[in-house]
Amino acid sequence: MRNRKNLLLVLIPVVLLVFIVAFRSNKHESPIITSTVQRGEFKVKVYSSGQIESENKENIPVPAKLSDRSLRIWSLKITELVEEGTYVDSGDFVARLDPEAVQEQIKNVQDEMDKAYTEYQDAKIDSNLNLSNQRDAITNALLDMEEKKIIMNESIYESPSIQKKAQMDYDKAERKHEQELNAYQLKRQQEENKVNRQFIGFRQLKERYEGLEELYRSLTITSPKAGIVTYIKNPWGTTKVGSDVGGNGAVATIPDMSNLISRTFINEIDISKVKEGQRVEIGIDAFPDKKMTGEVISIANIGQTMPNSDAKVFEVKIKVFGEDKDLKPAMTTSNVIYTNTYPDTLSIPADAVFENDSMQFVYLLRSGLVRQVVKLGEENENFVLVARGLSEGDEVCLNEPEGAADLPVEGLDIYLEIKQEKEEKKKQAEQERLEADRAKAKQPAGGMPVGVTGSMIIR
Repeated sequence: MRNRKNLLLVLIPVVLLVFIVAFRSNKHESPIITSTVQRGEFKVKVYSSGQIESENKENIPVPAKLSDRSLRIWSLKITELVEEGTYVDSGDFVARLDPEAVQEQIKNVQDEMDKAYTEYQDAKIDSNLNLSNQRDAITNALLDMEEKKIIMNESIYESPSIQKKAQMDYDKAERKHEQELNAYQLKRQQEENKVNRQFIGFRQLKERYEGLEELYRSLTITSPKAGIVTYIKNPWGTTKVGSDVGGNGAVATIPDMSNLISRTFINEIDISKVKEGQRVEIGIDAFPDKKMTGEVISIANIGQTMPNSDAKVFEVKIKVFGEDKDLKPAMTTSNVIYTNTYPDTLSIPADAVFENDSMQFVYLLRSGLVRQVVKLGEENENFVLVARGLSEGDEVCLNEPEGAADLPVEGLDIYLEIKQEKEEKKKQAEQERLEADRAKAKQPAGGMPVGVTGSMIIR
């Protein structure tokens, strides 16, 4: 009995030590999560959030007179504007522009017009006085000429010298009369021009005054047609109460709700996948049960930076097929763009792909674990295409196993193939760059074609 107790005292610590070691060993080992290589249809999708807009819309314009430069009013503030989303009928009130600037101009032009009218009347009076004096000068010259003619006729009984003097006096009086007549014509034209200038100035002020009055009467803006009022969004902000609007501008728009688009922005990583004509599934955030279809109809050529971010995005417009009376402008859409579809191909979860500085590989589970080099294709949000390296049904790890760095590598031929393809692409890019540089070098300074100097062609 005593020996049995001693044996138990020895075995208990040994069992405890083995248990602790086993427990600690299991604690550090992570379970391996695996997935199989699948064959089937593979869809490449790009996800984005957009906003419902009308492809065609009619502007609610500012008064046409605001574009008349002669009024010297370049813009007016919006003092009243109906709420966005308001339904209006044709002729209903939409907005009102600030009348103060127009009233001030009307008062200033009224004062200028009164002054111009007075100057115009003064010019007419001055012209009448000046022409009256000129007509008196003509009459006096005519009387003097007739008097000299009488003296000349009576001198026939006088000596030749007296006759000659009388003839000379008459000729002088006749020239004086002709000069006064010519001077009257010139003076009359001068006075007419002066009066006309005053009248034109007055008439321009009068037309400007009438234009301002017309503008003042049209500061209340109504809808040209029935529809939903939407505000105008510009790069510099939204047109609203307090905004300035100028000639040929608009205060709001009325969209054609039978012809809608979803305007969205795609990041620079995915934009190369998006092409015009691609199918789109469109969800409406306000109506989760509604699903619509569409098509990419335009892609911006130039990217733009998102606010408070360095990320570049490109504007994409998606045509929404069909009509739905529940849809309203500015509603948020969830867009799924189908950029490519492979009917029969291999794919694995994106989490199964690992990489180092030189290659991409998976942890392939066969009789044991190996690092299998793979050649991959396109990917979607969860999976990636497998071009080479795996077969249907192969089992791959989704997490890195213990001792991964010591596992053997298989598929080095695939690695060499990928490396060669990269080198060929690099050489091709370099060749294209050299050809572009040579073509540029052949173009002489000044932009003249080779062989042309000035106006001489060298043959």
